[in-house]
Order: sequence, then structure tokens, then C-alpha cells
Amino acid sequence: MTARKEIPNHPLTGIRVVEVGIYMAGPFCAMQLADLGADVIKVENPDGGDIARDSAPFLDGESSAFIRLNRNKRSLAMNLKAP
Repeated sequence: MTARKEIPNHPLTGIRVVEVGIYMAGPFCAMQLADLGADVIKVENPDGGDIARDSAPFLDGESSAFIRLNRNKRSLAMNLKAP
């Protein structure tokens, strides 16, 4: 994920969001929150991650959709069934 500089004038600065969605809808909503200044932490399954990682087209071996949807977020891989 890309690092985001803290900009105090964003309306959601200081808000932390945990994203557990996959593919498009959840990550898109969380992307908008991150763009508005929220600290978004994306949680992915360690057995493969978000299925959007496999979506074409690819840029330097990475899914451009995945890169776009997950800008300004931090991420981690965690098995939520056995954290």
C-alpha cells in the first residue's frame, strides 16, 4: 500500500477504519474514507488475500484495480477465524 502524508485539514483525520471487504464495493468505500483522511487498515486473508489482486490489467506485475482501490491504506494479513 502507498504511504499517506497526514493532512490535518481532511474531514476524517483522526478516524480509524478497519476494512474487511474484498474485491470492489468494500475496498471502494474504504478508499473514499481514506481519501477523506481516515486511517484505513485493510485486513486480508493470509491464504491468498483480496481477489482483486488477480484482476487485470496489470502494471509491473500488480493489479491496477487493486492498487487504485487500496491507495492511502495500511494492510495486514490475518486469519479472522483463528486470530
